[in-house]
Amino acid sequence: MAQFSVHDAKTNLSRLIADALAGGDVVIARGNVPVVRIVPINPRGQRCFGALKGQIAMDAWFDEPLPEEELSGWNLG
Repeated sequence: MAQFSVHDAKTNLSRLIADALAGGDVVIARGNVPVVRIVPINPRGQRCFGALKGQIAMDAWFDEPLPEEELSGWNLG
């Protein structure tokens, strides 16, 4: 476990972040008392286009014009 003072952490923050991302244990201390730990967060998942291919189906009427009573509710002009 690597422990750094607040001053060292401010000076070398980019390096400490890189160490944490690489799996290192980075702790920041006030005096000799550890107060915080820098850990990486879990990244959001990436979108995968086509992941639902074959699982979603459109009805045959999907592209047909809307009925007049439905269109009147949209106030299109």
